[in-house]
Amino acid sequence: MKETLNILFIGDVIGEPGFNLLKSLLPSYISKYKVDFVIVNSENISGGLGILEKDAKKLLGLDVDVLTGGNHTLDKIQTHKYLNEAEKVLRPINYPKGVYGKGYGIYEVKNTGVKICVSNFQGRIYMKPLDCPFRAFDSLYEKVKEITNIIIIDFHAEVTAEKIAFGWHCDGRASAVLGTHTHIQTADNRILPGGTAYITDVGMTGPYDSVIGMNKDTSLRRFIYQTPQKHTIAEGDLRFAAVVFAIDTNNGKAIKIERIFFPEF
Repeated sequence: MKETLNILFIGDVIGEPGFNLLKSLLPSYISKYKVDFVIVNSENISGGLGILEKDAKKLLGLDVDVLTGGNHTLDKIQTHKYLNEAEKVLRPINYPKGVYGKGYGIYEVKNTGVKICVSNFQGRIYMKPLDCPFRAFDSLYEKVKEITNIIIIDFHAEVTAEKIAFGWHCDGRASAVLGTHTHIQTADNRILPGGTAYITDVGMTGPYDSVIGMNKDTSLRRFIYQTPQKHTIAEGDLRFAAVVFAIDTNNGKAIKIERIFFPEF
């Protein structure tokens, strides 16, 4: 069994521009960091809001192992049946019971003999009032700890304090807690005392000549006039945001975590 796993997590991929950038850069990062497993947050891949089956399959065709999501994962009604069937596409686990899709999966990392758990959680502050993510993690941990000691979490949340609190709650039990949703990469990547790799937000992969991926003009009108505006994906100034981290497979603890942002500002 391989003693160390290198895992690449790519932040919210925004529409076709983000997909094209990911497609062009992913092979080089897999090679550079000797990556064993790739996770992509995909909730903004289809027109900036939600995920369609065709786009999920395009992402999974890029040597991507698992897709995580967030508050927009279920936006495309026509995708609900696919979410029920897809083993490698996740939505937040703390939706009420009976919701389409899966909140976690157990995956065997190819050529290693190692099984890992990947799960998606959603925060509640300024978000939909879902079930408690903290208690949902406790339940997941008890369910999978005898199967694997490696648990990777995408925590999709609005508020920095909630993300940090969730990291502390999972420290020593999760191998990594990686924040998504706010689309701006934070500089607080670290290993918590219990061995959990943590970052408040991984950032977004897509156009930065924008307001968090969306056209500047329509975004400005939304703020100035306080009226609905059509979501239109921006196209300029493409950048790649991710983290790569290493896990000791003997104990499930993180060894290191590194931010990737290319090209830098």
